[in-house]
Amino acid sequence: MSRTTVPPVATFGPARLTAGFSEFGRLDLLAHEEVHGEVDWLSIDGLIKLTEGMQLKGKGGAGFPFARKVQAVLDSARRQALAPVVVVNATEGEPASWKDKVLLTRAPHLILDGAAMVAYALDADEIVIGVADDGIGEASLAAALAERQMPVPTGIVTVPHRFISGEGGALVKGINGEAHIPPGVKKRASDSGVAGMPTLLSNAETYAQIAIGARLGPYEYAAVGTEDEPGTVMLTVTGAAKRPAVVECPAGTPLADILRLCEVPDGPGVLTGGYHGRWISAESAAKVLISRKGFAAVNGTLGAGIMIPLGEDTCPLGEVAQVVQYLAGESAGQCGPCRLGLPDLARSVDLIVAGTTAADTVRAAAGEVRGRGACSHPDGTARFATSALEVFAEDLAAHATRDGCGRRVKGVLGLPTSPETVSSRLSVDWSRCDGHGLCAHVVPEFIRLDGNGFPAFPPTPVPTWLEAGARKAVRMCPALALRLTGPK
Repeated sequence: MSRTTVPPVATFGPARLTAGFSEFGRLDLLAHEEVHGEVDWLSIDGLIKLTEGMQLKGKGGAGFPFARKVQAVLDSARRQALAPVVVVNATEGEPASWKDKVLLTRAPHLILDGAAMVAYALDADEIVIGVADDGIGEASLAAALAERQMPVPTGIVTVPHRFISGEGGALVKGINGEAHIPPGVKKRASDSGVAGMPTLLSNAETYAQIAIGARLGPYEYAAVGTEDEPGTVMLTVTGAAKRPAVVECPAGTPLADILRLCEVPDGPGVLTGGYHGRWISAESAAKVLISRKGFAAVNGTLGAGIMIPLGEDTCPLGEVAQVVQYLAGESAGQCGPCRLGLPDLARSVDLIVAGTTAADTVRAAAGEVRGRGACSHPDGTARFATSALEVFAEDLAAHATRDGCGRRVKGVLGLPTSPETVSSRLSVDWSRCDGHGLCAHVVPEFIRLDGNGFPAFPPTPVPTWLEAGARKAVRMCPALALRLTGPK
């Protein structure tokens, strides 16, 4: 799917967030009010009561209870005698996700309604909306802001369209004028976020859900969904789907119904929750209900609502390897698990695709990064890779016992570009290499020495944050045997 074209939208059940799309396409303010009606402001107690009644959890992936987040910011603001800031995370750095961009381009006033209500209830000083610099959604959002009066000053901040730029701490740093990477130490935005102020940060869909819930009330909001997870869910369904789409459906809907709606062929498994999610088998996909609880029951995850089914015509492990390569290159490179561990994990996955190592090598590499990063990136990458080993056990055996599974890698997991064009690659002129080993000392994160003392590295692109080291290794090679080729 093109990264510049918003996919079609479908509904399975009642349309709430997507109401009016078929009639108006994009809802300007007049269309928005015609479809949804006006909304009343809420006190802070009213907001907390509403979101508790909705059982609203963040829609960005972590699923933290929104009412608890509001209470934490309120307590911090009162304790420090500071006015809070409300931040809308609409960056959607996950390449495979489109739900927030659908809302930005077609229902921006729902996002603004929710943000305005929260800012009013918290008596906030400012609203900041973070969007990616990919040109999708910013113009629509700016046009919507020009149509209405917000209760507090509201601005748009663009961030680089990178996987880690959408992480909450990275977004706050970007708004503060710092590098758009996660902070080296974990700290709560509710205590100190934008400009050091208590900051309420949540995903764009979360604010849109508040706007729906405020109009319906908790009881009617729960008329669809499950007892534990009322309301609707926004899913991005791509991969092998013949009709990829962003789909709104009630929580509790069978995933099989959504896959049929998107004309997904039979295949070996489905990636649930995106690149930091988990793979589930075709058997699990046939019975799972769409909810956090439902996916947990089959060892999957709802995450940000990303569902990527594979068809029978692609190599599952090859697809997994491409994404692990991408994730290793997308890290901030500021802590050991990312600088050293993720390249090791990518190398291990490449080796099982080549059939030259056992799955335990991947599990060991994943274990080295799990729980040790400054952010959740190493954990999520490890989860993605290790869940693939269980779901694609037959494919794993095929790669281990013969020359692969016989299927090509089609690149259906939504990467922004093919890994072959992302960054540079290292190569060795073996007629020159004398095994000095200096290159492995210059860039040990990528180059190792084999049993004979010669350089060994995976055939994957050099992560962008290691390119400077790779260039230095090339310059310092005494035999002039190392080469760095640019993007093809």
